[in-house]
Amino acid sequence: MNLVLAQLNPSAGDIEQNKNKIIEVLKGSKSNELTIFPELFIYGYHNFDMLKKFPFIFSQIENALEEIKSLNKPVLVGYPELIDNEIKSSFALIDNEIKKVKTFSFNNKNYEILSIEEVKNPDFKTNADILICPILSISKTNKEYFRNNLFKNLAIKQNKKVIFLNQIGAIDEFIYDGASRLYDEKGEIIALAKSFEEDILNLANPKIEKYPSDFNLTTNLDSFSLNYENDLERTYKALILSIKDYFSKNGFTQAVLGLSGGLDSTICAVLLADALGAKNVLGVSMPSKLTSNESKFDGKTLADNLSINYIEAPIKAYHDAFSNGFDKIFTETSKYWCNRYTSSFTQDNIQARSRAIILWGIANEYGSTLSIATSDKSETYMGYATINGDMSGGFAPILDVTKTKLFALARWMNKNRPIKNAIPENIILKPPGAELALDPNTGKTLKAEDALMPYEFMDEVIWVIENTNQSIDNMMQKEFLYEKKNILNIETKKLWLEKFFKRMNSAIYKWYISAPSPIVDSNSINKAIYNQPIVSKINYLK
Repeated sequence: MNLVLAQLNPSAGDIEQNKNKIIEVLKGSKSNELTIFPELFIYGYHNFDMLKKFPFIFSQIENALEEIKSLNKPVLVGYPELIDNEIKSSFALIDNEIKKVKTFSFNNKNYEILSIEEVKNPDFKTNADILICPILSISKTNKEYFRNNLFKNLAIKQNKKVIFLNQIGAIDEFIYDGASRLYDEKGEIIALAKSFEEDILNLANPKIEKYPSDFNLTTNLDSFSLNYENDLERTYKALILSIKDYFSKNGFTQAVLGLSGGLDSTICAVLLADALGAKNVLGVSMPSKLTSNESKFDGKTLADNLSINYIEAPIKAYHDAFSNGFDKIFTETSKYWCNRYTSSFTQDNIQARSRAIILWGIANEYGSTLSIATSDKSETYMGYATINGDMSGGFAPILDVTKTKLFALARWMNKNRPIKNAIPENIILKPPGAELALDPNTGKTLKAEDALMPYEFMDEVIWVIENTNQSIDNMMQKEFLYEKKNILNIETKKLWLEKFFKRMNSAIYKWYISAPSPIVDSNSINKAIYNQPIVSKINYLK
């Protein structure tokens, strides 16, 4: 097969750069081989909103196709086309002319280009010898398992070779993982490109680089599991790629984040160091009077282990200044409003927002520097985060990763990064807590699970909501994994479930305010793919 699969990383809307990538590959190609690029590659994105707002991009695309034609090298490239006032995904076969195609012949073989709808319904009639699926496919938990079964089934049903061609790279929330491939008539993979890397796969010399780590089913589809092992390498690589591309495509080179000595900021620091280089990451310890020496020590140890830059910036002066100012303000406002909270979060939030001011101040002071938000998926679901505080940042790397998975990812990174055990064991072992307030029952800083519920239970609720769409009544009837390991009476279970849904409903507005974040889980509350009105009123208790 004189076919070459060009699995590259385009830039959304940058027609010039994407065209140059195509030309660079074609310069090294032979005149008797067809180079294939993914769907919409010259445009670089699956969403057409930019084209609707800036239709002059169509002219840029036409000019780029003409320039590609001047090379006189056979190429198949995806591009957006305006047809009857609708924008459609089309493919151009370019040699000495530009020809829009669905089916075509090359070197005495007949080819047909398939859409995802056709792939999902493989019982169609075709005269093609080989089926080409240059479909954009993002990385998610269990996605590789479903994707492989989909194309394998197509090859077997049609008794034909099947090509799947994906792009790689991250565009805001979406991460494309590559892993382009060729299936034979029996559904066996006989050529496979790299995952999360640019790659040129020449089908004249089939090769299998390496099966993706999540090639087999990562979790039991019917029940929640804490066994994340098969999905940790994929999650790590996806997050690294998302950070690299978000920074490079937006012109950022340096990141600053708060190092609290907790799990979330720790995971973010490791990912940033690996994606950007340790010298381009600054960790800032911002202790308050409630911050333990243990937390400060853990944060400093992590920074030393990662060789990232590190400073300490106590927030007492900021906290005192804001508190004194608010005392005067509240005296005045109480003349008009009498319904002050008996127990407010003002003092807690002053701490979190003081830290955000410090981080953004550093980001503003140094060129190409971005402040990072460190919230995770579990706590975001529950609204356990401060707007313009720990939620504040230009990018939120782990917003779609649950807490139990973060614990597993920490252990995986300690084993699999070049520098082993960079994450102090104490960070993995200690119960998470923001150290913003004292627990009135113990006199010690409040732990997150005391304020919420056990993470194992919380994360299973999230899994059930996102994967089985069950109600509270359904959940009351099912046995949670947590119940198999711990004594949990029916009253406490009901209390936790009601608390979860009540907090979730009041947290929706925070989901909308969250910084851009990569989608990595099988389902998500990321606003790029899920939209629940902030004012929605669902009776979850029925």
